[in-house]
Amino acid sequence: MRGSCLCGSVVFEADGPRHEVSLCHCRQCRQQSGHLWAASSVPLARFRLVEDRGLRWYRASATAERGFCAGCGAFLLWKPEGQDRMAIAAGALDGPTGLAVGRQIHTDEAGDYYNPLGPPGEPTPAGVLHGACACGANRLTLKGPMGAVTACHCHQCRKLSGHFAASFEADAAAITWQARDEATFTTPGGGTRGFCPGCGTSLWFRAADGAFSLEAGLIDNPTGGRLARHIFVADKGDYYTLDDGLPQFAGDMTAP
Repeated sequence: MRGSCLCGSVVFEADGPRHEVSLCHCRQCRQQSGHLWAASSVPLARFRLVEDRGLRWYRASATAERGFCAGCGAFLLWKPEGQDRMAIAAGALDGPTGLAVGRQIHTDEAGDYYNPLGPPGEPTPAGVLHGACACGANRLTLKGPMGAVTACHCHQCRKLSGHFAASFEADAAAITWQARDEATFTTPGGGTRGFCPGCGTSLWFRAADGAFSLEAGLIDNPTGGRLARHIFVADKGDYYTLDDGLPQFAGDMTAP
């Protein structure tokens, strides 16, 4: 099985059998991916880097490193210290994976805008939103609440996030940055994505038509947000199902 980032600066291969997919809701995974991270894993002997010119490692803790692409910001790899395995982003895998979600971990750290086990609840009050990347080089505040959150399952978002993306519309001019150090990547569709060059955290997206959104996982609880819809589900990964009862669109919101 081959996988890659969106820009092709990191390409890897992982021979089977691969472990079941785990969905991680921990704060770091939500920050870096923009929502939550999905990963399978293989022994190091069955993992190969085919192209690594864009690969950067972020030392997330004393026990693990996180691998991302410095070219497009895709969150791809997680390597635990002292263990003979590599966790790989399920969303980065090419073609049908033949995998399935087997467990969810760190659900107590999930964002309050979604429910790991079903439909999201009512939004929590949030007057001011606080966000930061995993390494702290980017920190921001803006007026809340987050409001409606859109989950996108397109090929591009899955490659970049490692699972699927979740974002909310924001006014870029209304954001107050306490710290800002970002890189950008122009997508094949003409949009621009901002991400942290130090840790790979996905920050924002500006569409070709100028629409601006922030990644939902960037924001600390409380958010005042609620996952509202799924778009581009025709492109979703084969390893997960959508069972939260929210509206689904095959493409954008004009294509039911």
